[in-house]
Amino acid sequence: MALTITPELLNEFETQLESEPGTIVAMNASLKVDPLELCVRRSRLMDTNHVFNHKVESEAKPMTNQKGSGRCWIFACMNVMRLPFIKHFNIEEFEFSQAYLFYWDKIERCNYFLNKMVECARKGEEVEGRLISFLLNDPTCDGGQWDMLVNLIKRYGVIPKKCFPESFSTESSGRMNTVLKSKLREYTREIHSLVSKGADDIALTETLQHQIGEIHRIVSICLGVPPHTFTWEFYDKGKAYHKIGPITPVEFYEQHVKPLYNVEDKVCLVTDPRPKNPYGKAYTVDCLGNMVGGRQTVYNNQPVESLMSYAAESIKGGEAIWFGCDVGKRFAGKLGIQDVEFHDYKSVFGVEVGIGLSKADRLLFGESLMTHAMVFTAVSINDNGEPTKWRVENSWGEDRGEKGYLVMSTSWFKEFVFEVVVDRKHVPEQVMEVYKQEPVVLPAWDPMGALARESLCVSRQ
Repeated sequence: MALTITPELLNEFETQLESEPGTIVAMNASLKVDPLELCVRRSRLMDTNHVFNHKVESEAKPMTNQKGSGRCWIFACMNVMRLPFIKHFNIEEFEFSQAYLFYWDKIERCNYFLNKMVECARKGEEVEGRLISFLLNDPTCDGGQWDMLVNLIKRYGVIPKKCFPESFSTESSGRMNTVLKSKLREYTREIHSLVSKGADDIALTETLQHQIGEIHRIVSICLGVPPHTFTWEFYDKGKAYHKIGPITPVEFYEQHVKPLYNVEDKVCLVTDPRPKNPYGKAYTVDCLGNMVGGRQTVYNNQPVESLMSYAAESIKGGEAIWFGCDVGKRFAGKLGIQDVEFHDYKSVFGVEVGIGLSKADRLLFGESLMTHAMVFTAVSINDNGEPTKWRVENSWGEDRGEKGYLVMSTSWFKEFVFEVVVDRKHVPEQVMEVYKQEPVVLPAWDPMGALARESLCVSRQ
């Protein structure tokens, strides 16, 4: 059976349109107005505010801005990490250098990719097969996952932003990524040629070393070379002068950051409701990582209610939360509101949009995946002990929401949040036991790996 669009069928559709006054009004308004703006429910806007009954003690300044890059995962981590740091050092404003971790991720990620290409070639994976074709589509994206952050911080430490500031290519990474992608595809061809000719480990290692040397040059030209040691000078709120250093970035993390925020004490929990992926199991994604010999990306799959409970308890305990979500769905970007009921698509278009599928089906049919990482800094709990709304620190500057902060309803959390990172002390022992399992390996193209494969956050458009 096949449907053919005939003039008679089109005439029937147009007659139906003309018989609906509401549709004509919507069509006329869309001539000058964003159709999404027409869908806003005024009543929901009037009910939305930034008042919460549980909030982290202090929120940091300045509001950060990742600009034209997909570094949300790094920004979210640095934003969570700086809260106890600012409090401890009694300072007014502070940022860790997001560019510093971005530099090392680019180099480590390219090395990880090339080593995976060697593995794939030796396994006989065809270049035109699904796996290598998928990996070559975007071999050096900007996105990342929590375990990748742990890899970078453990090996390279952290530094203040003033000691390694932004560059053109950290704020607008597209040009650099285009060059890196081109070279990585070229290198992949070279690797496959060597493997097909029976090259030994020595020859392949020499080739990889030469390739990574060129990658290092490209990244260093675009981002600059991070310092081996630095000195941080600052005034506290009382105008007293302080100095730390000379010190290495690893020493700085170990001595001054880790006692306040230890990334290795945090655990990553996801909620994947697809029937084939039962709760209470550990999962990973094939070829998803950023460091040879580094920590594996592991997901502990739990019901969304558990994620909400652990996140709320963390905030009540004064700890902000790193999380991953599908940011663009049911999102009023300029107003900074994430609420399933905020847009009334049916009144404008005559059909529902975005929630016609279950959360599991949205993953299965390509309607939803993780696209952005942010930070929870507050939550409202009702008289029944249930969270009702959340305050979100974003990394898109101050021009959205309340000077960069968003409001998320719990209904939105249930539908579009997929991942939270909390301290292990808030997680029951039976849930922690899941990390002892051998993770089930999901294919490289599985949507649960999407956050680490983002080049730019979709909703910044």
